[in-house]
Amino acid sequence: MRIMRSAREMGIRTVAVYSEADRAALHVRYADEAVCIGPAPSNQSYLLGERIIDACKVTAAEAIHPGYGFLSENPAFARLVKASGLILIGPEPEAMEIMGNKLSAKAAVMKYNIPMVPGTEEAITDLAEAKLRAEEIGFPILIKAAAGGGGKGMRIVTHSADFEQQMQLAVSEAISAFGDGSVFIERYVSSPRHIEIQILGDTHGNIVHLFERECSVQRRHQKVIEEAPSSILTEETRRRMGQCAVEVARSVNYTGAGTVEFILDEHLDFFFLEMNTRLQVEHPVTEMITGLDLVKEQIRIARGEPLSFRQEDLSVNGHAIELRVYAEDPLNNFLPDIGTLQTYNIPKGNGVRVDDGFEQGMEIPIYYDPMIAKLITYGKDRTEAIARMIRAIDEYDITGIKTTLGFGKFVMQHEAFKSGAFDTHFVNKYFKADSLRSENEEEALVAAIAAVISFNKQSATAQVQQTDPVPGNWKKNRIKFNS
Repeated sequence: MRIMRSAREMGIRTVAVYSEADRAALHVRYADEAVCIGPAPSNQSYLLGERIIDACKVTAAEAIHPGYGFLSENPAFARLVKASGLILIGPEPEAMEIMGNKLSAKAAVMKYNIPMVPGTEEAITDLAEAKLRAEEIGFPILIKAAAGGGGKGMRIVTHSADFEQQMQLAVSEAISAFGDGSVFIERYVSSPRHIEIQILGDTHGNIVHLFERECSVQRRHQKVIEEAPSSILTEETRRRMGQCAVEVARSVNYTGAGTVEFILDEHLDFFFLEMNTRLQVEHPVTEMITGLDLVKEQIRIARGEPLSFRQEDLSVNGHAIELRVYAEDPLNNFLPDIGTLQTYNIPKGNGVRVDDGFEQGMEIPIYYDPMIAKLITYGKDRTEAIARMIRAIDEYDITGIKTTLGFGKFVMQHEAFKSGAFDTHFVNKYFKADSLRSENEEEALVAAIAAVISFNKQSATAQVQQTDPVPGNWKKNRIKFNS
């Protein structure tokens, strides 16, 4: 929906592809045309690139926007699109391939003197040698899947005696998740912050950065809350990180929108983590502080147009925060929740934006990611953006499923978040299900009391009794109230 709206503003007709589970989805109704590409399971629909190419041929579509997931970072699909004579609104397949593997990404950026976390530069093949290298780096260390993401194939090892077992678990999980058991090791940064830089590159060699996003509030190594700009970066650190991000993009002749991710340690030293070769879910916060429409910029770049601005034309204006509204139960370890949206009313007002794909009465399918919306607030500064987020969460009315709205409010009101003194361990450090449960119970009690008061007032109004008229123009009313 978000991509189609920008396309429509540019006068571009759109085609929706959908699975049988998404037949009633909003994007299917919004598009000018729609094509069903298969059954609900993604490996029978959304992951079949040939079906998407066929949909383009049937509808005479010229270009494909791959969105945020599924095939959006798949170099084989990018090559298929190119071979079919179509345009992929994204980078070249070679850039996807290099940056899609953490080891090849490291190799590509090393010649640009990008700060790297100490660790191995190649996949581990010899367990004994790897253990020696881990001891040289110093425990704790992190075992990571080369083809990984989302915390899969990742293990923290604090003691040498646990190394072999954790290595085997990481390799096994990497094979299961990615079909690639290659892993490497890095020094574990104990109090990291997750900072990423948005970049844009055109086909004329121009690359700019659009400043940073702070993405440190995560659960299961996946983001829940993002904001721009970060509350702790100095202008000098922001400038250096931005320049490094541009150089990372330049190392693979990057075109389109992409994100270079860094970790920031407790000394505010930053290290290259990876590059995402697509538009990120959290891109709205960057749009809010820069005034740019990143989807429109992607489309212009894919058309071969040069960027219409230079780095010096860009600046940070205000502050934006995004909460991913997941169909998850924060009281049950954020496990996905399915059901029907019995009530679904979004918040409105100044500085509030909702990017969603559902409406009241729709069912949350079990087949895909449980995110149902992105709630974004904007303010002149961070304090105002936080206050607006709390107000918007209170106004967001969803029943029928569990959501992360209550968790989002917990974060906004927590002193660690408000002060900016937090890292990627925020959930483990501060969030306890009992604290949210007691808050929910208190809110339910207040709502119940308010309902009783309202009922009594209505009853009292209904029982107003009029006495016999008094001579003249006046009437006396006798009012009875229930106790």
